[in-house]
Amino acid sequence: MGCCVSTSSRSTCSSNNNGDMVSPSCLEMGFCGQKRTRRTFSDHVVSLHKLPSLPNRIFTNGKSRSSCIFTQQGRKGINQDAMIVWEDFMSEDVIFCGVFDGHGPHGHLVARKVRDALPIKLLSCLHSCELRQNGSGKACFKGDIKPESGESEKDFSAEDTLNSMWRDAFMKAYKAMDKDLRSHPNLDCFCSGSTAVTIVKQGSNLFMGYIGDSRAIMGSKDNNDLMVAIQLSVDLKPDLPKEAERIKRCKGRVFALQDEPEVPRVWLPFDDAPGLAMARAFGDFCLKEYGVISIPEFSHRLLTDRDQFIVLASDGVWDVLSNEEVVEIVSSAPSRSSAARVLVDSAAREWKLKYPTSKMDDCAVVCLFLDGKMDPESDCDEPCFSSATIQSNHSGNPVESDDGQKSEPSLQRNFTVRSSEENETYGGASVDVEDGTTSAEDQNWSGLEGVTRVNSLVQLPRFSEERPNS
Repeated sequence: MGCCVSTSSRSTCSSNNNGDMVSPSCLEMGFCGQKRTRRTFSDHVVSLHKLPSLPNRIFTNGKSRSSCIFTQQGRKGINQDAMIVWEDFMSEDVIFCGVFDGHGPHGHLVARKVRDALPIKLLSCLHSCELRQNGSGKACFKGDIKPESGESEKDFSAEDTLNSMWRDAFMKAYKAMDKDLRSHPNLDCFCSGSTAVTIVKQGSNLFMGYIGDSRAIMGSKDNNDLMVAIQLSVDLKPDLPKEAERIKRCKGRVFALQDEPEVPRVWLPFDDAPGLAMARAFGDFCLKEYGVISIPEFSHRLLTDRDQFIVLASDGVWDVLSNEEVVEIVSSAPSRSSAARVLVDSAAREWKLKYPTSKMDDCAVVCLFLDGKMDPESDCDEPCFSSATIQSNHSGNPVESDDGQKSEPSLQRNFTVRSSEENETYGGASVDVEDGTTSAEDQNWSGLEGVTRVNSLVQLPRFSEERPNS
């Protein structure tokens, strides 16, 4: 891949070739106002194929020092969800978390590819930002640094600069990820893709980038010390006014099928395919010329002592559970280490109750506890699998089965795509979308419960085997 990542994140200094101690990068240390010995980005790095050796990166069911993760296969075929928690991401106080929901014939492979490559691309983009800022004489700093009381905000705003740096890194990392998928020699992403909801917690700062309809929420205490749910992301569906306007401007079509009028989909201008149930995604290159994009929504939030935990989950959870129900389930779980599993189990029960005739969707959950603690008495409740403890196959690279465990990758057909015969029985019903803008405050309506209990794609385009000339 040509991307590298630091693995010496727990140390606060490193040695150069002469044995002298060198300060960590500005991104790790904080305000750097004095000249220091440069540490190159190639120091203490591993390439992508050595990711399994990282001790603080987990991607299968289990727990870490401050989180737990769990995924369960639905009833539609191979599990297409992926997830990751990477502690000590670039320094001891930084955590990366992500959930990725694949769709299409190769959606499971796309989701896992994004899970592995996107964090490294984010690190690379941050390093590029550091080089630019150092070259221009600006200071790099850690997230908690704020302007001195006597400094003019006009001259220097640490928070604004930090926010701008992370925004730039997220935008460039997502763009590079989609570019790599387009040119990947062994992974056909023409009609396959993945959502992504990713967060970076750096001190008291929370940075987030996301595409698709996977969601992030936060459990926080109000003034009465009661738990409340705060939605951190917006489900980027095709019927959002801003999304629909862009798609239609690019000659794409947005309408719902008659048998699922609550599910707006994106269609090619000349064919009733593929019927993608989201407006932004990695991959899905058959629709990239018609308004579907991979540009993430970005947000920055300062965490407070009232904020308790963050939940990232694929739509298999949100289809059947509200934000408030998720917060209640996580906060009342028997132990923190079991919270993700308990949440998935609750979603599975709700699927059977609410949609007994529908096939349950895959579910993937990441629970990050913001105080950085797990229950000491629950150390043995859930197994803890880091990259370093996952067994590898003969090539040395770990692969996963349908439920997130190890097995050989498969390109077998799943049920994310309806057959042509099935599609012929459904007509189209147009969806009227009014012009307007959206904001974070009024986006709860976009989290439509149950709307994605159907497939993310309806069918492949008739020319899906042909790749357009670029």
